[in-house]
Amino acid sequence: MKLITNNPMVRDFFVGQDDIELEYLDVLGYMDVLKRARDEIHLGQVLLTHPLSGSVKPNETPYKSVAIGKDSLHDIDSLWLIEQAIATYIKFEKNKAMPQWTEQVREDFMVVDFDLIKNALRR
Repeated sequence: MKLITNNPMVRDFFVGQDDIELEYLDVLGYMDVLKRARDEIHLGQVLLTHPLSGSVKPNETPYKSVAIGKDSLHDIDSLWLIEQAIATYIKFEKNKAMPQWTEQVREDFMVVDFDLIKNALRR
C-alpha cells in the first residue's frame, strides 16, 4: 500500500511502517495530492480510500491523504473517482478560494485528515 499525503501529522505517524510506502508532498496542496494519486492510477494503482472522504469541502482544507494499492490492470473505477474528485475541487475552488487560515485552524484540519486516514486504514 502507498499513502500519498501533504499532512505532516500523517507523515509522522506512518513513517517507518513496513507495510506502507509513504509519499510526503512537502508544502503542496490538496490538488497536488489528487494529481499525484491520479498519476499513480495511470501507472496501474487502485484507490483504497475515497479522494473526497470527510465532510470538509476541498476548498476549505489544505490537507489530504489518499491510500492506493497495486493492481495488475488499470482500474477504470479508480480513474473515474480521482477525475471526479479533481473536477469537484476545481468547481469548489472557482466558487470560493481557500481562506488564509490561522495556524490553529490549519492544525485542526491536519487532525481531521489524520483521523480520517488512520480510521480508514484501521491503525
